[in-house]
This record gives sequence, structure tokens and C-alpha cells, in this order.
Amino acid sequence: MPRKTARPHGPADGDLGGTRLIETLLAGWRALARIDVDGFALLRSRGVTKRADSVVPLAPPSDPTALAGALETIEQLAAASGGSPVHRLFEIEEIDHTGVRAALESRGFAPSAPTAILHRALESPGRVDPRARAAVGAPPRECLDQHWLLAPRPEDGARATIAEIMSGTPAVYIALHEAGREDALAVGRAALVPHRRGAVAVLDAIAVDQERRREGLGRAAVQSLLALAAQQGASRAILEVESSNAPALGLYRSERFRPLGTYAYFSLPGHGGRH
Repeated sequence: MPRKTARPHGPADGDLGGTRLIETLLAGWRALARIDVDGFALLRSRGVTKRADSVVPLAPPSDPTALAGALETIEQLAAASGGSPVHRLFEIEEIDHTGVRAALESRGFAPSAPTAILHRALESPGRVDPRARAAVGAPPRECLDQHWLLAPRPEDGARATIAEIMSGTPAVYIALHEAGREDALAVGRAALVPHRRGAVAVLDAIAVDQERRREGLGRAAVQSLLALAAQQGASRAILEVESSNAPALGLYRSERFRPLGTYAYFSLPGHGGRH
């Protein structure tokens, strides 16, 4: 039977790996609801974004019979809300999801959207672009606007739901502007997840005006977010980027981000949803 448990607020002391890394990513894009089911975190956010509306194995049963029972319970819970579960399986140090993967594949689930997890240290505060406007608290309208233009969603109330998800964790937001223009050129978010005596900055929602790409605006947004996060006490930054997004991967690698692991989503045909 599902059991509700206290939700971790961030990684425990020690290196950022294994379950601590997964919990940090979950805290950076916090689901509106979470139920722990036999070692799985069942995340629900009205169907909006797979990161906040999926199933993540944290300590799944190793016994095949117990694992099958847990997956059956999860499928029943998903069916009760009119859907099919989407599982998010990781390949990172200290985590072994091979048993879960084999069980899911035997039930007809297939992988999609392979995603890289990258990280870097924040040794000292860097430079904030002079065009950047910074904000904390609720996501600014201009950040939501630019993010929505990049990735609009069909679900009813999706924009309001994304704003709720973003508001679930303290964060720094930036928007790059130029004189004489009201709309932002580029935006981004750095969620500040507690870690040791400081924080880990989880970067996401980075978007650039499609008509102003290849002008270094994405780099300026990333550098500004890293500088502001360091000012807020973050000692490390992590982010997620789809493995097929070669330009973004190149940008992040040039900014000294290095691989920390990968993950992919597993779903039944026709039930993959959107990232």
C-alpha cells in the first residue's frame, strides 16, 4: 500500500551522488504532490512536465515479486487518475536501476528523451551581465513569458502550474534586457536547494529569444545565474539537458560543466507525454 512520508528538503552531508543527487534534482523542480510507494517517488503535477509528473525509483525492491507488486500498485494509482505512469530511470554512481528497467521493458515500457546531468563547482562569484535584471521569490512574468514561448503546453492551466512548480523552491531568476526593448532577450532560473551549510544551484528554464540566437545571450544568462547563485551561497551547480541538444551541451561544456550521470523516461506507447 502507498505510504506518505516526509519529503527531503535537500541532499544530506557528503558528496552529491546517488539518491542525494536525485533528491536534489527533484527539489529543484518540485512536484506539487508526492507519495512514496514501496521505494518509488510518485510525483504529480496535473500532468505538466514529466520531471514533475513521473515515477522515480529511489530504493526499489530487489526481489522480483516485490518489484512487480510495487509496479502494479503504481499502475493502479495512475489509472485511478486516468493515466499511465511515466518512469524516470537514472544511470548515476551508487544507483542501479537495471532491475527496474528490465521489469518495465517486460511490461511494454520503452525509453525516450535521454538526458544528461551536468555539474560544476562554483569557486567564487563570477560576473553578472549588466543587462541582467535579477529577482527572487515568485517567477517574474517575463521569465514565464519567454519560457512559455519556447515550450508552450496543451494542458489546461499549464502556465499557472509551471509557475507553482517554479515557486516550490527558493530561486534566483534573471532576464536580460536591452535599452528600448520591453521583452526579455533571455531568461533563466537557478533553484537553490539546501546542501551542507550552503546550497546547490539547479539551473533550468533557460530560454533565448528565437530571433536573437547565436549572439551569446544563452552564455550571458548562464554566467549571470552562476554568479548570482554563488552570491547566495551555492557552491555547486547542476543542470539537465537532453542528449540530442548538441548546441546546449557545447555551451555548458565550455562553461566547465562535466557529466554526472544520465536518465531516460520509460512509458507505454502513446503515453510518453512531454518533457
